Amino acid sequence: MASSTQLKSDAIMEQMKLHMSTDAGKQLTKKIGLVYQINIAPKKLGFNEKSYVVDLKKGEVKEGAYEDGKPDATFSFTDDDFVKVATGKMNPQIAFMRGAMKIKGSISAAQKFTPDIFPKPSKM
Repeated sequence: MASSTQLKSDAIMEQMKLHMSTDAGKQLTKKIGLVYQINIAPKKLGFNEKSYVVDLKKGEVKEGAYEDGKPDATFSFTDDDFVKVATGKMNPQIAFMRGAMKIKGSISAAQKFTPDIFPKPSKM
């Protein structure tokens, strides 16, 4: 049911897929080398979440849960909060402190998850 819901985050993830094939995207995989799973809920954390895997080892972004073991870190956001963090309008640490973002897994891996890994928005 969640896949029929159109999220604002879907557009960012599409841009991220394209970004991974660029030189800047390839630099990220060399620099970070971690796997993130991002769960995005339309309104309330934990409900109707859509999962994405941002694999900065292989340099790919795909919809669905991570299937090759455990991701280095898993983040949960609402759609609006994810958009704010990905576009640099909200600092990830502040999002975490406010409860706008939940983290499971390695905290050191989570600290490398910054707005810098996302392509700069052209116009959204």
